Amino acid sequence: MAAQQWTAAQIPALDGKKVLITGANSGIGYQAAVQLARHGAHVVLACRSAEKGELAIRSLQKELPGAKVELSLLDVSSIADVHRFAAEFLKRGIFLDILINNAGVMALNPRQVTPEGFERQFATNHLGHFALTGLLLPSIMAAPAPRVVTVASLAHRGGKIHFDDLQLAKDYKPWTAYNQSKLANILFARELARRAIGSPLISIPVHPGVSQTSIVANGPGSSDLKTRVLFTFAKFLTQSDEAGALPTLYAATSPNAKPAEYIGPDGFMEMKGAPVVVKPRANALDEAVGQRLWRVSEELTGVVYPPLS
Repeated sequence: MAAQQWTAAQIPALDGKKVLITGANSGIGYQAAVQLARHGAHVVLACRSAEKGELAIRSLQKELPGAKVELSLLDVSSIADVHRFAAEFLKRGIFLDILINNAGVMALNPRQVTPEGFERQFATNHLGHFALTGLLLPSIMAAPAPRVVTVASLAHRGGKIHFDDLQLAKDYKPWTAYNQSKLANILFARELARRAIGSPLISIPVHPGVSQTSIVANGPGSSDLKTRVLFTFAKFLTQSDEAGALPTLYAATSPNAKPAEYIGPDGFMEMKGAPVVVKPRANALDEAVGQRLWRVSEELTGVVYPPLS
């Protein structure tokens, strides 16, 4: 189990390590980038918006002069753009020591669809990261001790994989879609860990508790009743995005982190606190569902994973 009160000060030296973080221009992703760069890693911030990404780079370099950081544009909701990005990254012929699947959208209302016909939350939060990880495997598996960290959510607890209507075209509800996508994150991370047994790859799902990030403003916003209740009346139970990044950082760097362990905060109802091993709900532990989701994800994205061990 992760040590109690683990902090970013315990991150080991990361000199020479290459890290890629999706959605790194703000929130959990940005705070993870700051800490990883602070400890010597070369961090690639993969962002959808050039403007927001450039602001993040400037902010990070102001805080850490000389930090080894760079911006790459990636819209993870677009499978075509994931292919483009991965092809360009692989051309560089470099190891990818740590991949952090962080980008996400939450409770979009009304329903949005990507140009490829996927419901945007499922595409952004799950399918895009499934495709990205698979396409980057040559670079990931070339690293001596690679890690893939996938950021899930407490919302997985209310999730179900709707195999009969994955895109929720028949009955779309914003939170139903979000919960499904976050459950998919854990199922994917655990199935990746299972497939990687016997290889050096470590795959770990994490969740940030309830953190104060821009995902709310970019998703349901303050008009959503559930969000108002959570963030207005329970502010004392939420934490900063800097604290929310700690489970991600622990999973990405701690020598004690183990494949498939779920890392989240140790506080009341896992809403805030120091990173520890926590237990996801039973719906996230169903290997048969995870394997079925994997097969469907390969079919939908066209990205078929090779044997990993």
